[in-house]
Amino acid sequence: MVFSSIPFLFFFLPLCLVLYYLAPYKCKNTVLLVFSLLFYAWGEPVYILLLLFATLVDYCSGRLMTRFGTTAGRRRIFLIISVGINLSVLAFFKYADFLIGTVNGIFHTSIEPLGLGLPVGISFFTFQTMSYTIDLYKGEVPVEKSYKDYLTYVSMFPQLVAGPIVRYAAVQKELRGRRIDRTEVYEGFLRFLRGLFKKVLLANNVGALWEEIHLLGAEGMSAASGMQAAAQMSAATAWLGAAAFTLQLYFDFSAYSDMAIGMGRMLGFHFPENFVYPLSSVSITDFWRRWHISLGTWFRDYVYIPLGGNRKGTAKHLRNMFVVWFLTGLWHGASWNFVLWGLYHGVLLALEKYVWGGRLKKLPKIFQHLYTVVIVVVGFVIFVCEDTGEIGLFISSMLLLAGNPLWGNECLWYIKNYGVMLLVAVALAFPVYPWLKERLKRREEVLGDKSMRIRAAYVMSAVGYAALFFVSVAFLVSDTYNPFLYFRF
Repeated sequence: MVFSSIPFLFFFLPLCLVLYYLAPYKCKNTVLLVFSLLFYAWGEPVYILLLLFATLVDYCSGRLMTRFGTTAGRRRIFLIISVGINLSVLAFFKYADFLIGTVNGIFHTSIEPLGLGLPVGISFFTFQTMSYTIDLYKGEVPVEKSYKDYLTYVSMFPQLVAGPIVRYAAVQKELRGRRIDRTEVYEGFLRFLRGLFKKVLLANNVGALWEEIHLLGAEGMSAASGMQAAAQMSAATAWLGAAAFTLQLYFDFSAYSDMAIGMGRMLGFHFPENFVYPLSSVSITDFWRRWHISLGTWFRDYVYIPLGGNRKGTAKHLRNMFVVWFLTGLWHGASWNFVLWGLYHGVLLALEKYVWGGRLKKLPKIFQHLYTVVIVVVGFVIFVCEDTGEIGLFISSMLLLAGNPLWGNECLWYIKNYGVMLLVAVALAFPVYPWLKERLKRREEVLGDKSMRIRAAYVMSAVGYAALFFVSVAFLVSDTYNPFLYFRF
């Protein structure tokens, strides 16, 4: 079940909220837990056993660590058991076939792949449960004595399958005694709607453009001569397709985070921000402070800093950076293109740090931004194309190295059909909404909340939300293209 679906919007979520608000406070966790398990079991009932197993391992490890971990050595034993089991389960389900394929390719063996289905959200909830035991080992959080509450924390359906990665410390107090505030519920509802609009009206539509251009490139790969076929796709079309995928991925994933954070607030929880307009960044370093923030901080706190961070000289700093970015790429998927994408960003971050970062800061902001966008867009071509040959062909087309023209009629056709949507998407990738909200707030402070202009602005806003909701529902009813890209990670 996905958030942008008719069953979720009109049946699952309303029923959950009604029962949740009607339930006494001592029963709210139970209601939330039941609906969370139903949500996860909707598509893959058998994998709910895996979720229960993972949470039970970490809950028991935490209790044993607290009860018998009288020394650091004993505490470390329980930590190693917990982390070892978590990583083993993740590796088995996500990377077993990848490893088998790699071994077959290197040694020319014929080991049969296991063909296991990937449990939805396994990377997210595995990192979430690991963060609890690691923080408990370091003495940063208290032990959770109720398995039901711990399972509720891990399985909360708003953030279970695609983040943000919520650490136990962030919601520990709210698990016990959260307030259901009317203003918070209202703000959470609006945040959810904004995420829905971003997903249905922007991500899905620019994604359709990417699918068309990607298909054109795939036809080139299947032709007798890939370079000849690539010549049919102009460089402008290749850049348009890469930009469309970048926008699709951003709006798709940030929309999910918006909906998760919004529903969290409606339920009385405050989940961390996961995106802060990353496509407006002025460096790759800046980009990674704004993109998938919960994953970046996870790797920083649990891998980069324990390895020594930047405190032990340039050589070890570079080593730590490449370890983190190799793992970041691998976390996204069991395929070499993800590893390549991670190392690509690791190299560029190292170059920014030690080679051209100082000179970059002296350039006008517009050039800093263009530099960042070009690198990010090229990087997402590596991210999305699993075949290395396709990566090379697509990037060659972008750089006019495939014998292709700069411009073609097909690009004009795409612009005529998708141009307005692309312009809207590009505009909303920048902090336009916060600017408008702040502007309205300032006018309200100057004119007072009884001003007719302010009232008219709020009425227009309500009408706009209602209209966009009905348009979104119409799209969901009539359109079958409605993927959530990060569900596969």
